[in-house]
Amino acid sequence: MIKTEAAHSLRLAAYQPDIPQNTGALIRLCAGFDVPLDLIEPFGFIWDERKIKNSAMDYFDIAKIHRHASWDRFCGHYAARRLVLLSTKASVPYTEFRFSPGDILLLGRESAGVPPEIHAQIPDRVVIPMAPHARSFNIAMAGAIILSEALRQLQSQQLQGRRL
Repeated sequence: MIKTEAAHSLRLAAYQPDIPQNTGALIRLCAGFDVPLDLIEPFGFIWDERKIKNSAMDYFDIAKIHRHASWDRFCGHYAARRLVLLSTKASVPYTEFRFSPGDILLLGRESAGVPPEIHAQIPDRVVIPMAPHARSFNIAMAGAIILSEALRQLQSQQLQGRRL
């Protein structure tokens, strides 16, 4: 059983996404897990709500989507929360990282990740180990893999806490 947002308070954030179809997939993912989605502008595409709704299907209206005009506005809004960067440049496998309630899982741009200055600001970074010939996963797929693990860990921690 997946816990609701109130139980885990996780968020998923996408830094300046490039591809509207991936944004739609992230909306579906977050709606399905009851996890808010933060979208950090500027986007690499023109925001056309009709097209985004088409990609997100009937999940658009139930998703909790928060748009931020810039990185600075996003950071100002969530200054007290821990950011966990999903990065191919990270050294800690996501399965070895301990997620906490309130974490914000941050995805970079499909084309370039996050800029080096943002990468340097975020000490908590995780990677999905891949085969040597693979470069990266689609951001929606990467978000799904790591969000699922974070939710699994938090649900397990909650169950262990009840047994103590």
